[in-house]
Amino acid sequence: MLKRAYIPYILEAGCDEAGRGPLAGSVFAAAVILPIRKRLSPLWQMLNDSKQLTEQQRYALRPIIEEEALCWAVAEVTAEEIDNINILNAALLAMHRALDQLTTRPQHIIVDGNKWKPYGFPAIPADTVVKGDAKYLSIAAASVLAKTYRDDYMNRLHEQYPLYAWNKNKGYPTREHYKAIQEHGITPYHRKTFKLYKL
Repeated sequence: MLKRAYIPYILEAGCDEAGRGPLAGSVFAAAVILPIRKRLSPLWQMLNDSKQLTEQQRYALRPIIEEEALCWAVAEVTAEEIDNINILNAALLAMHRALDQLTTRPQHIIVDGNKWKPYGFPAIPADTVVKGDAKYLSIAAASVLAKTYRDDYMNRLHEQYPLYAWNKNKGYPTREHYKAIQEHGITPYHRKTFKLYKL
C-alpha cells in the first residue's frame, strides 16, 4: 500500500513526469499536494505507478485526484525545447513549471527518480525517490495526471498526423512509428535530437 507522505504533517508536493522516451511530442509533468488531515476516498487504494494501471483505471482516477487533492497542476515542455536543452533538463523543467502553477506553495517536494534541480527561492527542501510512484500517493497521483494529460495531447496530435498512429503508440519508438518516419519523414513535433531512423 502506498504511503501518504514522505514527511508527515507538512504540505508536500509529489512530482512525476511522462514522456521522456518518445520520439515525438512534449514531455509532461505534474505536481500534486494532498491534504494533510482530510480523509481520502477509498478509491485512492487503487492508485499505483501509472505504468502499473490500465488506461481505464488511470482515467477513472484522474477526476478523483483533481477533486480531492489540495491542489494540482500539469505542465509541458515542447519537442523544440527538448532538442535545445536535452530530455533530462526538459523533464525537470516540466516539473518546475507544474510547481509554478500550484495555488499553494509546498513546504517539501518529493520527486520520482534520482535527479533534481533546486526549486524556488529560497529553495524548497526536496528529496528524490527511486520508484517513488510506487511508494507515495502524491507521486503516484502526479504520475497518473502527467500520463493521462500527455495521452490526451498525443491523441489530439494524431488527428493532425494520423499516419504515425500516435493514438496508439503515443510517440514511443515502435516498429510502426519508425516505419512511418521512414516512409513519410518527420513532423514539427518530432524530437530531432532523438534517433528517429532505425537502421
